[in-house]
Amino acid sequence: MKKTAFTLALAAALPVPTLAQSDVFTFYGKANASFQSNDEGDGANTDIKSNASRLGVKGELPLDSGIKGIYKMEYEVDIDGEAEETFSQRNIYAGLEGGFGQVIGGKFDTPLKEAQNRVDLFNDLEGDIKSLITRSDNRESNNLQYTTPSFAGFRASAAYISNKDAEIFDSEGNLIDTRDNGTSVSLAYDNNGVYLAYAFDQDVEANDWNVNRLVAQYSFGNLQLGALYEEQEKADHSKQDGWMTSVAYKINNWTAKAQYGQSDIIKDDGETFSLGLDYKLSSAAKVFTFYTDETAADGYERNYFGIGTEFKF
Repeated sequence: MKKTAFTLALAAALPVPTLAQSDVFTFYGKANASFQSNDEGDGANTDIKSNASRLGVKGELPLDSGIKGIYKMEYEVDIDGEAEETFSQRNIYAGLEGGFGQVIGGKFDTPLKEAQNRVDLFNDLEGDIKSLITRSDNRESNNLQYTTPSFAGFRASAAYISNKDAEIFDSEGNLIDTRDNGTSVSLAYDNNGVYLAYAFDQDVEANDWNVNRLVAQYSFGNLQLGALYEEQEKADHSKQDGWMTSVAYKINNWTAKAQYGQSDIIKDDGETFSLGLDYKLSSAAKVFTFYTDETAADGYERNYFGIGTEFKF
């Protein structure tokens, strides 16, 4: 990963002995912005969207007995200037890694969220599965997670999410409940272009809410196929479910992609459809265009069209 001018400027300001440890830290980031037409039922309007652009630093510190300390500090950056704060916290953690696996603590994506892998081809755009398919792609604080080493492509993760200080208030400010501690676990197989995963959340989204997720992805040649199914059970034992499928095909520098799904989890009779086309400028840059259409019960209808650029560094 090449150092940016910002990294070099920072390096010049830091002590030389610190920088001599080249694996101690790596600066990275992504700038993703799109110009969009948005029709959310009141007529179309246009704007610039910052699609989870981010800056971060990560690294590792060699310790004794083959163990290393690891850390990551990542912040979302608001390019379009619409958010109240320019920077907001994303995945931030510290921990240990070795032959035993990995243990980290902080605020970061749950195993259930990570289990989706790359099935969501419109991640961070309007067609993201968080829009209409699922409400369980969570990034949780007070999160302690263990991940096993990979065994012939199999890997498991388990997270314990402490909510001992979380309180729930009604609209008048009265304390009505406290949050239970939550757990999130996943088991995934990733080998030779085949990815399969099962994940389960308990008391993560809310007290007495359980979520099951199944994911499958298959890549061969220039084609990638993916599917996700999710079932959510609330405290009153009512159940909602949702599913989505995706397909991507590469031709030279072009990638055509499509995604379709249905879900009752966020809105009754939710349905989402997206088409996209990417053109790769280099290994770290692309231009893209997309169209997303969403419908649900009670006359809910949304559609979006956008063109944008993405740069990774």
